[in-house]
Amino acid sequence: MARITVEDCLSQIGNENRFSLIHLAIERVKQHRKNAPFLVKCKNKEIVATLREIASGQVSFATIKDFTPLKEDAPVLTAHKNDEQPESASL
Repeated sequence: MARITVEDCLSQIGNENRFSLIHLAIERVKQHRKNAPFLVKCKNKEIVATLREIASGQVSFATIKDFTPLKEDAPVLTAHKNDEQPESASL
């Protein structure tokens, strides 16, 4: 596949809704950022590699949850101490 197109991806997911395609691609990119492996070999950026995964049929809405990596040592974000609303200054 020399060039990936939106139409290739839409035909694979069986939906003509581009919003659904974007939602699927974003979910997969988030997984890649949590160290999920790429399913296709390419030297492109992560979004292009993700679209290639979708166009090849390896990633779909039915399989997106199967790729979620389990990271036990992932940092947990906590609230800052200074999250309180600042008092408004009087004029």
